[in-house]
Amino acid sequence: MNKFEPGMTTHRVGTEGRESIENFRARRQAFRALHEAGCFVIPNPWDVGSARYLQQLGFPALATTSAGFAFSQGLPDSEGALTCERNLAYIADIAGAVDVPINADFASGYGESPQGVADNVTRCIAAGVAGLSIEDSTGDPSSPLYELPLAVERVRAAREAIDQSHADVLLVDHHDALRESVRRLQAFAEAGADVLFAPGPHDPTAIKALVDAVQPKPINVLVVRDASLSVADIAALGVRRISVGGALALAAWTGFTRAAQKLKSEGSFAGFANLVSYPDINGLFVTDYRTRQSDRQRSAGA
Repeated sequence: MNKFEPGMTTHRVGTEGRESIENFRARRQAFRALHEAGCFVIPNPWDVGSARYLQQLGFPALATTSAGFAFSQGLPDSEGALTCERNLAYIADIAGAVDVPINADFASGYGESPQGVADNVTRCIAAGVAGLSIEDSTGDPSSPLYELPLAVERVRAAREAIDQSHADVLLVDHHDALRESVRRLQAFAEAGADVLFAPGPHDPTAIKALVDAVQPKPINVLVVRDASLSVADIAALGVRRISVGGALALAAWTGFTRAAQKLKSEGSFAGFANLVSYPDINGLFVTDYRTRQSDRQRSAGA
């Protein structure tokens, strides 16, 4: 994996010159290469601290999570509550905090029309991402998916915005039964999507059917619960990428809510048993902080 200078993201290219441009190109190239063979896990941090920790563990790329971030802000996971501006600020923070490629969870593009999606995709790319996801869900329970012709036009518009902005990966998200999923994923692949996103399937037969339907394009499977499938099991089905959405954030919320409830209802500190130690976490960030400070000093001296 290439090593990148901290904080160098595309939204700073205009002021930091050629080094920033080359840095972002390296991230995009590294991200594209990850999809060419094998399978990798792309976990979803909800803030800068969790992003830097996941990078320290050695994950080669990270993805944002609208759900995880929204919950951390006391908001529901919806475009009405988590606005485009707020999500873009979060995406830029994550992209600027780590040295690995970032894929953005960009909801449905914050626009119904193809042009609206394209305009917002351009802004998302400028936040420093190497890829982004666009859902085809409307947010309307009575009509949860865009009609396929409009959904395809939205994908095509996003693809064109990405090409004009020199980004690499567009990922399309949908929520429906297997047959409709196959139909839509194939249409989105033809419209220019580079990676197809399949949230929800945990049955090996369904996962394999989706992989086969879009070959040779890679597919991302979202895993948000323990379904007795390992990374190796999913990789063996032909999946190239595995994301976890808001699951890591929910794992953190699970520990927090259970400890807080015990403290309030029982006056018990039992929820604090088996915690990761303060020295372990603080020590990790002390080392990380010193390394970044040293890198910046060397960069300034050069």
